[in-house]
Amino acid sequence: MKKIIRYILILAFFIPALGFTSEDNDPLESMNRAIYGFNETVDVTIIKPVAKGYKAVMPNFAVKGVNNFYNNLRDVITVVNDLLQLKIEHAVYDSGRVILNSTVGILGFIDVHSMYGGDRRKEDFGQTLGHYGIGHGAYLVIPFLGPSSLRDGVGLATDTVLFDPIGYVKDVRTRNQLRIVQFVDKRAELLHTTDILGSASLDPYAFQRDAYMQYRQALVNDKSTSEINYEDSENASFEPYIEETLSNKASDKNNNDKVVLVN
Repeated sequence: MKKIIRYILILAFFIPALGFTSEDNDPLESMNRAIYGFNETVDVTIIKPVAKGYKAVMPNFAVKGVNNFYNNLRDVITVVNDLLQLKIEHAVYDSGRVILNSTVGILGFIDVHSMYGGDRRKEDFGQTLGHYGIGHGAYLVIPFLGPSSLRDGVGLATDTVLFDPIGYVKDVRTRNQLRIVQFVDKRAELLHTTDILGSASLDPYAFQRDAYMQYRQALVNDKSTSEINYEDSENASFEPYIEETLSNKASDKNNNDKVVLVN
């Protein structure tokens, strides 16, 4: 409880600094590019090979089950932020999804809700801050985690510390193991999307930044990400965190003979 109270006080101190708007949404570009380069190096040399090995040795049903399990935990964060945004109908719907998958779906390893036509929604505390008018602030690349912003960075920390069920696992070793597997699972999920990054843009960093900001703004406004016109970005290429965005983008460019997929 003391940890939660301390975190809330720190959050209350920083939130007012997040609301600024500026024509330059990347005042930290030099630092961000350095972190981006670091992330790329670590990913290519360590994280991506581990993710590929994970998918190679694990049966497909096990990979899918683990992914479902973590998505089910992520749905808990969505429910909390539904409530914080007073989206009661969404909270009821998403709570039903968590309950069904956690019981009939055996702790979420089977996504029963989606099997019967249910949709997965995602809300986070960054979106909640945006819902109440807090601006995204400066673009920020987080080591190991990638694109974010000052607002979404605070949101990620809040979700992780206060709302993520993994954070309430008392045994430190078990909690850390869950985090590591979660990280590998997410990277494995994105393997097929990041393979086309190098051929998708002359400046992948710039597009990643612009696409991320557009994507997050669409989520805050409760718009479908399919409505975003990524061609308006300064350097169109790809958004690494949204598989459907990248897949659609790659498909469109392939049809126009503009992109060559890399194995």
